[in-house]
Amino acid sequence: MTPATRQIAFINAAHLITHYSLLILPTAVLTMAVPGGLFGGDYGPILQLATGGFVLYGLLSLPQGWLAQKLGRKTLMTAFYLGAGLSLVAAGLANTPFALMLGLASVGVFASIYHPIGTAMLVEAAGDRVGRTIGLNGVFGNLGVATAPMITGFLAVQGGWRWAFILPGVVCATLGLFWMRLPVAGHGARRSGAAFPTIPPALVRRAMVILLLIAAVSGLVFNAFTLLLPKLMAERLAGSPSLVPLAGLAAFAATLCGALTQLTVGRLLDRNTLKRMFLPLALILAPALFCLSYVQGWMVVPLAGFVSAALFGQVTVNETMTARYISPELRARMYSIRFFVGFLGAAVAAPLIGMLYERTGNLTTVTLVLAAFALITLACALFFPDRREELSPELWHEASRPPVSGIQVAAE
Repeated sequence: MTPATRQIAFINAAHLITHYSLLILPTAVLTMAVPGGLFGGDYGPILQLATGGFVLYGLLSLPQGWLAQKLGRKTLMTAFYLGAGLSLVAAGLANTPFALMLGLASVGVFASIYHPIGTAMLVEAAGDRVGRTIGLNGVFGNLGVATAPMITGFLAVQGGWRWAFILPGVVCATLGLFWMRLPVAGHGARRSGAAFPTIPPALVRRAMVILLLIAAVSGLVFNAFTLLLPKLMAERLAGSPSLVPLAGLAAFAATLCGALTQLTVGRLLDRNTLKRMFLPLALILAPALFCLSYVQGWMVVPLAGFVSAALFGQVTVNETMTARYISPELRARMYSIRFFVGFLGAAVAAPLIGMLYERTGNLTTVTLVLAAFALITLACALFFPDRREELSPELWHEASRPPVSGIQVAAE
């Protein structure tokens, strides 16, 4: 196994741990909320102790690119592994609500390192297979989301809620000790070590403006859809009583469609331009959400699968956009900004769903609003550049030449 392959494996593990660690409490609280217990018998107040961790997870992603320039990416990922691991252990040893809140907040602080820094390191180690590598990395993140409730529930029932925090914390910190001994793959490991090409600045600005707009809109739509999916399944399958018990399984199946799409899109991106992958996904999303607003019965399952596939596939495309248009030196900073903007969009999702559901009593209006936001994503896909140079970076040199004899080089 080459140093680059080992680095990719550790970054994938870090992605799984990031999403897993943030979702321990929502399941562990089911065994923590007992009358006369350390944290009281009410579900809501205990769950709210995780609020600080989620806020810090989003807000502190912004300075990570700057910190990487000062401290180095390897150092920050070491801090992620050791810090998140020890914070989980501290949360598992907490005896008061305040101590648990501090432990969870600390998890959020160290988890904020992953997306800006880990993604940048992943792209560097991927070489010419950026799309495939990002797609596989996305699957590991989904595994973290999917396995957190199952493993946490098992550990909490078998050994008590403390082990649900302590055991993953020990695993995380142990991986950190191995990570410290790992050599880091060199910057910009692309096509026989070729330097990152010079891309016309106007084109880079256009791509980045679109990318940040996508980040905000996709953050909202993605988070809102994942939050409302279980409720949507239960609501729309209510007309078929035999299907209601399968609502949770149906939600899982829809999410699985998204994970499989990430793998497929990742592989195709290595052979296609970004726009040629982004546009079909954007064309699917808005109509699928619109139809999902009204469909009842079993048809909601395949439609939710289409929405999930489009959303998860776009995540892979968006990560690859930064890899193709931003140089390695600035990539971590751009991932920081992109993740922060996406976090701002995602933060609107829960109150938006709550407000609209309270006013209407169903999820029809919510999904219609998400379909309207998906039209913004479609507009972004239409205006994103379609450049063959993405697949042959050496051609960017030709595109960057000034016009010769008054003839302007075509931009598209």
